[in-house]
Amino acid sequence: MNKAEARLWWYRALHAYLLDALAGVTGRVLDAGCGTGGFLTVLRTRRPDLARVGVEWDGAAAGRARCKSGSAIARGSVNTLPFGNACFDAVVSADVLCHAAVDPAAALQELKRVLRPNGRVVLNMPAYQWLASAHDRRVHNARRLTASAVVSLLQRSGFHLIRARYWNGLLLPLMVVQRKILARGGAASDVAVFPPWLDATLHGMTELERRLPFPLPVGGSVLAIAETS
Repeated sequence: MNKAEARLWWYRALHAYLLDALAGVTGRVLDAGCGTGGFLTVLRTRRPDLARVGVEWDGAAAGRARCKSGSAIARGSVNTLPFGNACFDAVVSADVLCHAAVDPAAALQELKRVLRPNGRVVLNMPAYQWLASAHDRRVHNARRLTASAVVSLLQRSGFHLIRARYWNGLLLPLMVVQRKILARGGAASDVAVFPPWLDATLHGMTELERRLPFPLPVGGSVLAIAETS
């Protein structure tokens, strides 16, 4: 992840969607489950007005995130965040609630707890349990959810003004072929450096989709935005 996230088409597409979701946010932003700091590094360049904080369970990843992004990184779990109440204006958590070690209900209560009134939560989740593959096993994903399931989770946690959409829909057929046919039974993760021409093509497809005037009804990921009261 540390080597690939600055260049890999999927991370660049994800970061573009997350940046869009943070439009209008000011103040302090928490990346909950920041990994090796890729999105925090993007925020440093694209949103220098924001105060950036990350939390990461893995010590090696937290150290890399700290060096790479120049952000304050705390060690800890999203199940029990090491922060006080109402201390962030927005929280981003990308492909974290799907992890086997995470309790989604507990994590969402923690995200809500650390958000200020009218704070914003931005979630990204892998879509469709039937799409689970060797990649998910390799990165310890325990769940993939539909957009409606993500909305239900947020509603039960007390969030409101919830919006959820699929993305990476144009490439969904290729994902199905790659994960369910070509890589069936394999142990490799999809996180790898692609040939430049292929990476550029795949990223171009995600950019085309992101600029459509309407979201597609299907996709490989779910992006959700909600607010606290």
